Amino acid sequence: MIATNYRYIVKAPGVRSGHAIVEGTRIGVHDVVAMMRTGANIDGIVASFPRLTRAQVYECLAYYEDHKSEIDPLVAAQVAQAGEGGF
Repeated sequence: MIATNYRYIVKAPGVRSGHAIVEGTRIGVHDVVAMMRTGANIDGIVASFPRLTRAQVYECLAYYEDHKSEIDPLVAAQVAQAGEGGF
């Protein structure tokens, strides 16, 4: 695992293509951001991902704010895939 400057966010080679994830899960920061973009709120995200705490969701959003150029293309691809029946 590669630590980041965020308490709950890591990058693990071979997990989610090495993109930022919540430590101890396979949930990507981009998963959380994509849900927010498609209308979910914090409580909805926690309900969808019961392994996440509210603090971890907020940490994903903080990471996103500092790394938009890294996360935006992943979110765009995920939202496009959801429009095709994925997500």
